[in-house]
Amino acid sequence: MQRLSQMAFPPVKDVIVLGGSLSGLMHAYTILSHSPATKVTILERSPTALLHNQGAGVVAGSETQKFFDTYVRAGRDIAVTSKQRLYFNKDGGIVEGSVENRQQRMTSWDVLYRLLRWRVDGMDADEYFTGSKDSQPDNSGPKAAYHYGCTASSIEDLGPSKGVRVTWTDKSGSSQSADVDMMIASDGASSTTRGQLRPDVKRKYAGYVAFRGTVPETELSSSTAKDMCEKFAFYHTQGTQTLGYLIPGENGSLEPGHRLMNWLWYSNFEDGSSELENLMTDNDGKRHGITLPVGGMKDSVWSKQKKLAEEVLPPQFVELVEKTQQPFVQAVTDVICDENIFMDGKAILVGDALAGFRPHTAASTSQAALDALALGEWMQGKIGLDEYRSRCLQYSAETQRHGVMLGERSQFGRHPFAA
Repeated sequence: MQRLSQMAFPPVKDVIVLGGSLSGLMHAYTILSHSPATKVTILERSPTALLHNQGAGVVAGSETQKFFDTYVRAGRDIAVTSKQRLYFNKDGGIVEGSVENRQQRMTSWDVLYRLLRWRVDGMDADEYFTGSKDSQPDNSGPKAAYHYGCTASSIEDLGPSKGVRVTWTDKSGSSQSADVDMMIASDGASSTTRGQLRPDVKRKYAGYVAFRGTVPETELSSSTAKDMCEKFAFYHTQGTQTLGYLIPGENGSLEPGHRLMNWLWYSNFEDGSSELENLMTDNDGKRHGITLPVGGMKDSVWSKQKKLAEEVLPPQFVELVEKTQQPFVQAVTDVICDENIFMDGKAILVGDALAGFRPHTAASTSQAALDALALGEWMQGKIGLDEYRSRCLQYSAETQRHGVMLGERSQFGRHPFAA
C-alpha cells in the first residue's frame, strides 16, 4: 500500500458499481460528474427496476447534505428540520434536564433514492418537484446504465496495468462478465464482494432488532403532535429504546400536514430463539435473515408486539405503534472491514459494504456520502489515494465503535435518561 500512497486517481474508461441503492448511486454520480466520458454501469440485485420504498426515515447528516448540495443540486429541500431533542418518561412526560435545543435534519430513504436516480440514470421524478416541469434543474448530463436483477458472483484481478473482470448473473439467469478499469462495491452490509475479498469478515447479529414504521402526520392526536412534531423524541428503559421524528411525506412533501412521523423501536431477541425465528419468518413461511419487509409480518406477531407496547412504552409511542399499518423489522448487526482498497486500487469497498453501522449512529447514509465526497476529491487531485483510504477507514472505524457503544448501553446497559 505504501507505493500507492500518493497515487492520483487513474484514468478510467469503464467502471462497474455493484449495488444500486444510495451508496452506489452517490458513487456513480460522483464519477459521472468528474469524468463524464467514463462508462458507468450499475448492477443492482433487486429483481425490480425501482427499489422498494420501506418508508424509512434517515437523519440527514452534514455529509449527506453536503453531497446533495455539491452534486445533486435538486433545487428543492430534502429534509424536515427537527428543532429539539428530548426524552419521555414512561407516563409521557418530558424527563427533567433532557431537552436540548439542537437542530437536526430529517429526511427519508425514498426522497434521497428518487432524486439520485433522477440524476444518475434519468429516472422520471416529476412528482418530486413542485411547480411545472420547466422549474426542474437541467438534467442533461451523462447517465449511467442501471441494470437490475443482477447478482455478482466474482471479481478477478487481470494483472498490473490491466483492469478487473466482474462476473454476474443477469435477470434472465444468464452468466455475464465484463473487463473494466475499476469496480466499486456498494452492495450492502452483506456484501458478496467483501466476502470474496475478505472472507474472514463476517456480519454478526447484535442480539436485538428494530421495529420500524410511519404514521401520517394528520393521524396523530393533537397531544402527540404537540409533543413530537419537529422534535427528535426518545424513550429508554431496560432493554428497550424508542425514538421518533418527522420525515417528508409522499413524493417528498415537506408541507405541514403532508409529512410522516417515523418511529423505531429496539427490542431484544436472543439469537436462535423461537421468538426471533417466528418474528423473522413471513406470512409465506420464508425466514428473512436481516430485514422482514413491509407486508411480511404475521398478524399474530404484530398483535403481540402492540400489546407489549401498551405495557412498556409511553403513550405517544403506543399511539404510533397502534396506528402503523405497514411495520417492518431489521435485525441489528455488526460488520466492519479494515481495508477498503484492493487489487492496486482497482477494487474499492464503500458504504455499508465497508462497515455496517448500528442504526443508533444514524450514520449509514452519512458514510456513503463521506466516501463519495472523498472519492470526488481524489478524482479532482485534491488528495491522493492514501488520504482517500485513511479518511474513509477512520470514519468507518470510529463510527462503528461508537455505534456498538450506543447499542450496548441502550439494550444491555442503562442510559442516563432511562426510565
